[in-house]
Amino acid sequence: VQLQASGGGLVQAEGSLRLSCAASGRAFSSYSMGWFRQAPGKAREFVAAISGWSGDDTYYAGSAKGRFTISRDNAKNTVSLQMNSLKPEDTAVYYCASGRGGMVLTASYQYAYWGQGTQVTVSS
Repeated sequence: VQLQASGGGLVQAEGSLRLSCAASGRAFSSYSMGWFRQAPGKAREFVAAISGWSGDDTYYAGSAKGRFTISRDNAKNTVSLQMNSLKPEDTAVYYCASGRGGMVLTASYQYAYWGQGTQVTVSS
């Protein structure tokens, strides 16, 4: 199973970025997908998750709610994270992950496979 995250970069505060994650080697649609992030010197934290199959269920960390939107395209085996109104505290390496099941999952141990991460830097 391979997960390839992309779309990170440098953006000014209040700007937007769209992260994408391409998956291969697994029945993509059956499993939940999530985004996590890790800032320098901090632990990895949950950002957003979407359920498998139709992706009807989503869940966001409080810091992401109202600003970030997770979505999936099962035909393309991709999951995206649209990030708006970015803040300097959003600066981190963002990781996509594929869950161990189809329900919305929020803990890192519930994810079986991880991408390599993409850097997001928000300047003030």
